[in-house]
Amino acid sequence: MKNATRRIALLGLCASVAMILSYVESLLPPILAAIPGIKMGLPNIVIVFVLYRLGARDTITVSLVRVIAVGLLFGTPISMAYSAAGAVLSLLGMALLKKTDLLSEVGVSVAGGVLHNVGQILLAMVLMGTAELGYYLVFLAISGTISGILIGLCGAFAVKRVKMNK
Repeated sequence: MKNATRRIALLGLCASVAMILSYVESLLPPILAAIPGIKMGLPNIVIVFVLYRLGARDTITVSLVRVIAVGLLFGTPISMAYSAAGAVLSLLGMALLKKTDLLSEVGVSVAGGVLHNVGQILLAMVLMGTAELGYYLVFLAISGTISGILIGLCGAFAVKRVKMNK
């Protein structure tokens, strides 16, 4: 029982940190004001950490809690839908890539950043009924790659530095 209690507490702590990073990110000015929708993805530092330290199942739990809580506290139903669409595709890709051991934390993070944008664009294309939004993915893929590198470096640092007693 002690291990189950520790696990729940750790997942709650990780979800809380991811929520705080979401809130901090919402306070920052847009990175590139000319291109709407671009964010750094600060909460994904926690996602990379949890994926590498605790596994895919716990990562899904933390991400789901964060998406729902942040959506309810700071967002709208549509922003929650976009966040969920991005998170689902991103988590699926990151978990599969991690399992292959072909990429480092940074490479997996880059893939997650780009896939997050793909998920959001796919949802937008469905909701707006237009395939032309796919062209916007070029800009989002570039930003997803850049932020994925930065987030991956931070996540890899956390994986190496944060000690966990088992």
